[in-house]
Amino acid sequence: MDLHDYYRVIRKRWRTITAVTLAMVAMAALLTLWSPKTYQARTQLFVSTSGGSDSTQLLQGNTFTQQRVKSYADLITTPAVLGPVVKELGLAITADQLGTKITATVPLDTVLIDVLVTDADPQQAAKIAGAVGKQFSTSILDLERVSENSPSPVKVSVVRPPSVPTSPISPNPVRNVGLGLVLGLVLGLGVALLRDTFDTSIKSERDVKEATDETVIGGITFDPEGPKQPLIVQSDPHGPRAEAFRALRTNLQFVDAANHQRSIVFTSSVPGEGKTTTTANLAISMAAAGARVCVIEGDLRRPRLLDYMGMEGSVGLTNVLIGQAELIDVLQPFGDTGIQVLGAGQIPPNPSELLGSETMSRTIRRLEEMFDYVIIDAPPVLPVTDATVLSTITGGVVVVAGCGVVDKEQLARALASLTAVNGNVLGVVVNRIPTRGANAESYYYGEGYAPLSSDRGRKERTRERHSATV
Repeated sequence: MDLHDYYRVIRKRWRTITAVTLAMVAMAALLTLWSPKTYQARTQLFVSTSGGSDSTQLLQGNTFTQQRVKSYADLITTPAVLGPVVKELGLAITADQLGTKITATVPLDTVLIDVLVTDADPQQAAKIAGAVGKQFSTSILDLERVSENSPSPVKVSVVRPPSVPTSPISPNPVRNVGLGLVLGLVLGLGVALLRDTFDTSIKSERDVKEATDETVIGGITFDPEGPKQPLIVQSDPHGPRAEAFRALRTNLQFVDAANHQRSIVFTSSVPGEGKTTTTANLAISMAAAGARVCVIEGDLRRPRLLDYMGMEGSVGLTNVLIGQAELIDVLQPFGDTGIQVLGAGQIPPNPSELLGSETMSRTIRRLEEMFDYVIIDAPPVLPVTDATVLSTITGGVVVVAGCGVVDKEQLARALASLTAVNGNVLGVVVNRIPTRGANAESYYYGEGYAPLSSDRGRKERTRERHSATV
């Protein structure tokens, strides 16, 4: 993944990242509140040796002290020093247990010993630190004395008496919340990347290109008003979606241009991807360009095309296929657009057999002679075999992929089913492309062909209509 991929994931999954981050910060805050407070008292000891008569002896004594002081830091936590401290303060713990609360360190190239004592009681921590410093000074005199009559050459003095700490060293709210924030961001990004990796749904043209090598010949943006106004090319001819259908019309003219396929099946992988509205709007766009177009309601299971186009048809394709009606008698004109519509007719019990019959093949050949384009709205590929059957008797197939409806595996299976029967897949139309969020791909082509956001394009169109009214 490159930086653009990470940016896309962050934009798309920012809610997940935020939720995980807030959860980690909340956990850090709760742990801080629930954790017992710990205080630390400090005392500092100075180690010295008996003086010499000249500089050489002084240097030797200083070197001796620096070497010895390293061992003294380890002696502080031994029972020999802490045992008397336990008895003096009347502590209810052993010398070894007390040693776990004490840390002794030696600053580099010094003869100082820093003693740190931690305890839940600040006053107790100060008492222990004071007693340890006092007891260690006494213990060193006994340890370094060579004989009963000779004095110890080493002396330990307390140079920094302990004071009662006023604030705890643990828990540290700022540090804990900061760590929770950093950990939450890292964990949130990891969860977002994991979700994105396992999310196989189609959300943009990019996802379609990752799922298949078939050419993307068009992209239609999502419009929440689409179900109310399915024929967007007529209701909003200057809108971005209408322009997208005109771009799809142009692209189809150059797909397999050498053979100039006249009959084209429009299908999808699963229901709800927008194949029927795509078929109707594309037909209107083709007719507006001067082409003779026939639209066939080839979905004999759940026909919707005539409903979207505001037409009725109790007699249609099925009546022609079983010989009850002549083709020329069931074709209906769609307004003054020049489009002829062939409705589904009565829903038969055997749609696949009718669509794959020789009569259907002859009907398509006849329509190809009468029109420049024969557009067929077929059922989805995966639930039924109707579209697969039609792909064998038509010039080509266009698969509509609805963002947020189909996933990559379903799209790949649908395309594989079509290629398995040698269907000529002309390309994929990506429908319902989001206009907001990380996968937004909306453009408005106004005067000057400047790409504008959908909101800005809507404002431009409003001004155009207002000017035309005035």
